[in-house]
Amino acid sequence: MVSKRRLSKSEDKEALTEDASNARKQPLSKKTKKSHVYNEVEENDSTFVKLLKTSGVILKTGESQNQLAVDQIIFQKKLFQTLRKHPSYPKIIEEFVSGLESYIEDQDIFRNCLLPCERQQDEETSMGTSYPKSLIKLLLGIDILQPAIIKTLFEKLPEFLFESVNSDGINMPRLIISQLKWLDRVVDGKDLTTKIMQLISIAPVYLQHDFITSLPEILGDSQHADVGKELSDLLTENTSLTVPILDVLSSLRLDPQLLSKVRQLVMGKLSSVQLNDLPVIIKFILHSVTATDALEVISELRERLDLQHCILPSLFQASQSKLKNKGRTRSSGNQENSDEDCVFLLFDVIKSAVRYEKIISEAWIKAIERTAPESEHKTFDLVILLIIYSTNTQTKKYIERVLRNKIRSGCFQEQLLQATFYIHHLVLKDVCPSILSLAQNLLHSLDQSIILFGSLLYKYAFKFFDTYCQQEVIGALVTHICSGSEAEVDIALDVLLELVVLNLSAMRLNAVFVKGILDYLDKMSPRQIRKLFYILSTLAFSKQHEGSSHIQDDMHLVVRKQLSSTIFKYKLIGIIGAITMAGIMAADRSRSLSLTQGKADLSNEQYTQVTSLLQLVHSCSKQSPQASVLYYDEFANMIQIVKLAPKVLEWIGQTIFNDFQDAFVVDLCAIPKGDYPFPVKALYGLEEYSSHDGIAINLLPLLFSWDFSEDEGRTTSQESDHKLVSPLCLAPYFRLLRLCVEKQHDGNLEEIDGLLDCPILLTDLEPGERLESMTVKEHSFMCSLIYLTLNWFREVVNAFCREPSPEMKGKVLTRLKHIVDLQGILEKYLAVIPDCIPPLGTFDLETLDVTPHASAAFSAKIKKQGITGGRKRKAGGNKTSSHDTLSKEDGSECDPTPSNRGQLEKEFKGKEEKTVSLQNYHFSFRELDMEVFSILRCGLVTKVILDTEMHTKATEVVQLQPPELLFLLEDLSNKVENMLTPSVARRVPFLKSKGSQNIGLSYVQQRSGQEIAHCIVQLLTPMCNHLENIHNYFQCLAVENHSVVDGPGMRVQEYHLMSSCYQRLLQIFHGLFAWNGFFQPENQNLLYSALEVLTNRLKLREPDQSLEELLSQSFHYLQNFHHSIPSFQSALYLIRLLMVILEKSTAPTQNKEKIASLARQFLCRVWPSGEKEKSSIPNDQLHALLSIYLEHTDSVLKAIEEIAGVGVPELINSSKDASSSTFPTLTRHTFVIFFRVMMAELVKTVKGLQAGTAADSQQIHEEKLLYWNMAVRDFSILINLIKVFDSRPVLHVCLKYGRLFVEVFLKQCMPLLDFSFRKHREDVLSLLETFQMNTRLLHHLCGHSKIHQDVKLTKHVPFLKKTLELLVCRVKAMLVLNNCREAFWLGNLKNRDLQGEEIVSQNSQESTADESEDDTSSQVSKNKATKGGEEDEASDGEKEQDSDETDDDSD
Repeated sequence: MVSKRRLSKSEDKEALTEDASNARKQPLSKKTKKSHVYNEVEENDSTFVKLLKTSGVILKTGESQNQLAVDQIIFQKKLFQTLRKHPSYPKIIEEFVSGLESYIEDQDIFRNCLLPCERQQDEETSMGTSYPKSLIKLLLGIDILQPAIIKTLFEKLPEFLFESVNSDGINMPRLIISQLKWLDRVVDGKDLTTKIMQLISIAPVYLQHDFITSLPEILGDSQHADVGKELSDLLTENTSLTVPILDVLSSLRLDPQLLSKVRQLVMGKLSSVQLNDLPVIIKFILHSVTATDALEVISELRERLDLQHCILPSLFQASQSKLKNKGRTRSSGNQENSDEDCVFLLFDVIKSAVRYEKIISEAWIKAIERTAPESEHKTFDLVILLIIYSTNTQTKKYIERVLRNKIRSGCFQEQLLQATFYIHHLVLKDVCPSILSLAQNLLHSLDQSIILFGSLLYKYAFKFFDTYCQQEVIGALVTHICSGSEAEVDIALDVLLELVVLNLSAMRLNAVFVKGILDYLDKMSPRQIRKLFYILSTLAFSKQHEGSSHIQDDMHLVVRKQLSSTIFKYKLIGIIGAITMAGIMAADRSRSLSLTQGKADLSNEQYTQVTSLLQLVHSCSKQSPQASVLYYDEFANMIQIVKLAPKVLEWIGQTIFNDFQDAFVVDLCAIPKGDYPFPVKALYGLEEYSSHDGIAINLLPLLFSWDFSEDEGRTTSQESDHKLVSPLCLAPYFRLLRLCVEKQHDGNLEEIDGLLDCPILLTDLEPGERLESMTVKEHSFMCSLIYLTLNWFREVVNAFCREPSPEMKGKVLTRLKHIVDLQGILEKYLAVIPDCIPPLGTFDLETLDVTPHASAAFSAKIKKQGITGGRKRKAGGNKTSSHDTLSKEDGSECDPTPSNRGQLEKEFKGKEEKTVSLQNYHFSFRELDMEVFSILRCGLVTKVILDTEMHTKATEVVQLQPPELLFLLEDLSNKVENMLTPSVARRVPFLKSKGSQNIGLSYVQQRSGQEIAHCIVQLLTPMCNHLENIHNYFQCLAVENHSVVDGPGMRVQEYHLMSSCYQRLLQIFHGLFAWNGFFQPENQNLLYSALEVLTNRLKLREPDQSLEELLSQSFHYLQNFHHSIPSFQSALYLIRLLMVILEKSTAPTQNKEKIASLARQFLCRVWPSGEKEKSSIPNDQLHALLSIYLEHTDSVLKAIEEIAGVGVPELINSSKDASSSTFPTLTRHTFVIFFRVMMAELVKTVKGLQAGTAADSQQIHEEKLLYWNMAVRDFSILINLIKVFDSRPVLHVCLKYGRLFVEVFLKQCMPLLDFSFRKHREDVLSLLETFQMNTRLLHHLCGHSKIHQDVKLTKHVPFLKKTLELLVCRVKAMLVLNNCREAFWLGNLKNRDLQGEEIVSQNSQESTADESEDDTSSQVSKNKATKGGEEDEASDGEKEQDSDETDDDSD
């Protein structure tokens, strides 16, 4: 029993050392247990056996373990001393080794010597912590024996190389090599290395792997270099050993050059290695990286690795999908699991490297960052960035910056991101929290493309990750929605909408999180509320929603609570929510159910739920006209968007048609009688009706009755049998009726086409002389009447604008003319009482608190003549028979020529001071649909006029006139500005009210930017027609009047109308082509279509034109319009439009100079001045155009010199109100704009010039020196202008940009002067002398600022003085470098004003005595120590240049 315990204990310790001994111990213990024989001692009289026995080792025969009677260290010491002191030493060593060789000839005995020795029981206590070693291992620990025994082992080892593994599982070659591991000392390492490498060269492959991987454990550090060289040679010969060799090389201390050589060798084989070997190879490459070559290595690795790495995971992904779809064998499953493990292992290697090696993570980011935009990025790039983002917190900001730049440049697009998640989703799932954190930060951006990328991260994380990650995604999106930032709320709701479509079943699992947003409805816009209820309704009421009943209950509770609220805002939320819910509940599911046996229509229960909900909304909103308007609008939007079940649509249509007829339509024979303040007349009818036929819109009586009921109190109205409907509901109710009829009859409006030409019960709207005598109440009544009429006409035009018949088109054009005429009349009313608050056109949440301010609405001076000119007009003709006043013009489509032109001009000139801009009242008008702009296609429309017996009476030619054209273009321009060029998203605190910047755009905002762009591309052809007609008009006008606006026969009103149309057309073109959606691949065809329209205006269509050709032709077409540009604003839009076209080209340089030339022409043109204005050029637009000119010109310095050296002197020599003859836009009022732009561009230009190095060629030095001479000369010209133009803004610009120029001079010019001084001394001295005069003037400007105590100026003085002082020291350093220190001297400058007069003060008087010049550097210290505020230490910078002139004598 004792021996059994000893053997088992020995077994436990052996398990910690060597695998081979583990397999051997169990049989030994069993054998020993059976035999219990301990006296099988080797009886041999050889020297070998005796010496071992003397030293404490008892050799056993058979399978018994050799016994160690003493401690291992004691045995080695005794044997060493015995051998060393033996009389026959060193011959005894040969005898000992010879005995060993004889003893181990037997294979079993040899194996026994290789296995650990057994300790005797009395030695147990002295074991300590050492583990039992084999006899061979013990002998190898003796230095005098080690070489001979190693030789013996290597001679013995080949016998076992090709033998199979023994039955006991012991591999003899591995066991022999294991004896050499972890020796305390290797006596002859070089010999051992040679023997092992020879052995590796002849061993079988499976043993080669083991021998190679054992090398670090066998050899000492001194042999690493030799082994590394041998292994590198072996690597080139045998590629199958790549993995073990690289594994060993990673563990050896090798020369960097050798590692680099091996790395290059391995890098070339990356494309051919197997996936199983890839982790080891990548590990070696990353571990061999140094700080100097990290970027180069990572860049090469990135290029070579991605090619095959993208293929393997995609194949793995495909195999995974097959595994899910059909059964697979176990072996294929194991192979896939192996591939998956390799992929994970590879990324673990990369994660470890980037986490613990800062140089690797930074190099990888830089390699991706420096990848050229034209080269395609790989999915591996994104994966690496996300992994580094998750593992290294210090680089998060850096990675975010790289991502933002790549997204802006279009390198990282949706396709790349989708492919990344598709291929690497198993790896990315582990970094899901970091991905969500990154997406959150990207959504805080102000750039739309970056926000979109962040939303895609959420989308694909939800699509590809597991349920837990999906829950985290929904939680993050809900957080964004509740954050209060409007941009974040919009994009997060859009993502939720996409997820509902993408995976409805998964979204239902997270519906409880989305439902929580219902608590945050207060600060959401109507559009956002609509999206939220659409999402929740889809989750609650879609097919198979048995588990969603709790969402339905909560939504019904919220809606009913909001509808019953007495607070108007909450009632509107309830209306939006209820209508959205009803739309989802009543949606026609015939398509989705067509594949099943279910019924397509709603069940009776569902039908009842929908109708009862709609009736509830109607009953809760009818008490408030505002709520009713919103109800009708929301109802109409829902009908327009959602395809309703026929059953519900029929009920809605019948109810609406009857209610509208009862509320708003009366027969002409039954005009209501009453005591109205104005006589009631049926006006604006488009057909001749007898007094007994026809219908009319009952507007004035209804408005009067409603106002009367408000005055008398609501109780009377509520108690009456006939319930009045508010006239505010007329336009929205008609929109609802029209859309319902469209849906029921597939767009046919014959049932209601009588409403297009029926008259309206009004009174004479033209104010005439009674305007001044009206009471406030009468005035307010008339304004409301006109507003309601305008909105009625707007909705009528919305309804019938797409009718194909010429008769209907003529009527629509007439209604459009009525709108323009009525707006002119309304402006006259508002000009008298601008405080009048009109009724709102829509009543969504954004318009609740919006009212026009008197100061904003009323404008005695029209500051933007070109924009508002079209609104300052008077209606002409008799409104009772407006069809008789239709224009019968046969001329140009854009030639206005109304019959009462003289009266128009007189009204325009006489009443201009009492007009207002309806731009400030846009929230009171109904929105025009995008379909209305199809009217722009109208050419000449022949309208047939019938008599009372329906016989043809006459024909009229109707066409779109400039006032109506301007009306349409203004509205379209507003839509383009808000939809295609959205303003920068602004973060708004959640508890604060959002702005109302998008009021009146609720219809168009329901469409995507792509839809809007598509509509405008369809309109490009008619807009080009209008643009060319207007161009021809101004060309002819220029010929007739020689470009003089107020020349004889000039019609000012017509001129401004056409000019405004020109500007609006260019604005629309610019807004379209500046749309960032064109960069998305799915919109490339749309861009091609738009460019083809412009190209085809020049020449016939040519098939298969490249994008570059289209851009070039379009640029040429648009450039041709510059001759006829009528206003500066239009010129700027044309320039910007050409720049946008240029940006899309890959070779923009050829047209860049054309932009500069065109901008210069516009700057040199005399522009017509506005009425009663000093200039028609806004400062910001002049600033923009001048900046464009200087940015695009070939030589900025020459352009600045021309303006400052030619234009400004012309201005100085001209009269007070005159301008420069070369640059007419340069006047005394615009000088500060020119000065600011020139100074800014000068600083920007010199910043872009590199300082250069001494190693550059002589020619480069001369070119840069010449460049700086020109720059300093320009700076000198500009600085000296402050002596003439000394206004405060000019001085501020001079202080600000003067300091910046000196700073750039210090950083980039002074190094150039350092190594140019000797060869170009005269040039350098001239440069410094010129610059000295400039810095002296800057010093005078500092003194001027102090005298006048101007805070805006003096805040720049300390920074400027510091910069000038640095200049002193820097010039001195340059002279010292060139051995001219004695030429440097300093002195004090007197403080002077701009005119050079000395500024007398106490400190300056005291310092006069000390004004002597000193040639020692101690003077600098003295100046710095002076505390007098009036003494300027930096002024010494002016004196050192004078000293440079003495350099001629001293050098």
